[in-house]
Amino acid sequence: MKRRDFVTIVGTSVIAAPLLGVAACAPAAEGFNGHVFPELGYAFDGLEPYLDAQTMELHYEKHHKGYFNKFMAAAGNTEVINLPMPEVFASVSKYGDGIRNNGGGFYNHALFWENLTPSQGEIPSSLKIAIENNFGSVEKLKETFGTAAKKHFGSGWAWLAVGSDGKLFVSSTPNQDNPLMDIVSEKGAPLLALDVWEHAYYLNYQNKRADYVDNFWNVVNWEVVNKRLSEATT
Repeated sequence: MKRRDFVTIVGTSVIAAPLLGVAACAPAAEGFNGHVFPELGYAFDGLEPYLDAQTMELHYEKHHKGYFNKFMAAAGNTEVINLPMPEVFASVSKYGDGIRNNGGGFYNHALFWENLTPSQGEIPSSLKIAIENNFGSVEKLKETFGTAAKKHFGSGWAWLAVGSDGKLFVSSTPNQDNPLMDIVSEKGAPLLALDVWEHAYYLNYQNKRADYVDNFWNVVNWEVVNKRLSEATT
């Protein structure tokens, strides 16, 4: 399967190559090029044995694309069509569930795909220092994050994020909520996301969510996490 280029989430805009499904918009927020459905940067089987090809394809082609299409339909001719997702999330409480749930599903999955890699490298020193300063060690971060993911009741996400105070924190959110939304209790810029909806792992792991969470660390793209931290704190 050929390589697919991936969208990069930068600050408050979405930049992609190639651009797929770009929304036609009237005056848009500065630097915003429209809502774009991302392409993967690896083959569906590129993350095996940790994430199997069938699950990846269904997750991406059916679930993620479904959220994107429904979000675009809900955004329609509203102001949302012209706003970067972080700006939408900053006041998501004033929009309906079609924006909150489908917008979250669209955006969260884009971050999730980007923080996975078939060729994991070492944790960049600046990120490692930040993790150690906030959690004591990388292993402690994995333990804290893993607990949030494994013990989250029902469908949702586990997050590593950075708050407005510059401190890293771990949280979980239900359904398709994320730390950028004004309706969550712990707000911040997402650095690392893990999908704990059953569709993300059930074909391979069945009811063993803990195994899925533990294996996630084998495919984390630490370079992307480091880039997000740098962008959020500079």
